[in-house]
Amino acid sequence: MIDDIRVDPSVTSLRPDFAVLAMGVYGLRNGPTDDRSRAWLAEAARDAVPAADPRIEAWREAYRAFGAKPQRTRPSVDALVRRMPLPEINLVVDAYNAVSVRHGLPIGGEDLGHYEGPARLVRATGDEPFETTDRGEPSVDHPEIGEVVWRDDHGVTCRRWNWRQCVRTRITEETTDALFLLERLEPMTIGELTAAGEELAGLLRAVSPGARVETRIIGPAGGE
Repeated sequence: MIDDIRVDPSVTSLRPDFAVLAMGVYGLRNGPTDDRSRAWLAEAARDAVPAADPRIEAWREAYRAFGAKPQRTRPSVDALVRRMPLPEINLVVDAYNAVSVRHGLPIGGEDLGHYEGPARLVRATGDEPFETTDRGEPSVDHPEIGEVVWRDDHGVTCRRWNWRQCVRTRITEETTDALFLLERLEPMTIGELTAAGEELAGLLRAVSPGARVETRIIGPAGGE
């Protein structure tokens, strides 16, 4: 799965420093938030980077580069560090939210059981479907032309790079196989990105000791 993930040249021309650590995790045993994941969230909240951190400001600059207004639709890590205490979702989501705010990088989690084809990061044409909710009811939206989006063969899985995930591929307590996308811009180093991935893998193995993890960096340090 992760061998087929691609970042479109139109995105790398926008931010040549972009790299993503793709992590496929198979055999997860997810469940509701418990005392263990609450401790992860509480510790991460204490150690969270500030909203003014240069790593987060880099994402605001990236949003402005494709026409988004980061004060209205914030990069995911920017929204999380402003939302304390961190929300309790489920064991797996709690794990990657904790890593996200501690390291100051966006992390997306996708249920591979609901994926169609490989993930790719592209500039939107504007007609791709994005499954969301409106006042609690299912709804289909569309990205703006030129917006940076993650997508699969079915449609958009995450709008505005890492702002909002679609309903279809979100991680639930029934998720067993997942894709995690840890996204980096300078000044974060590739070493810091790798360390964040190792921390996430450790938390996921604590949740699911038998899980299999595979990783790949796509971007300047990955040679692609």
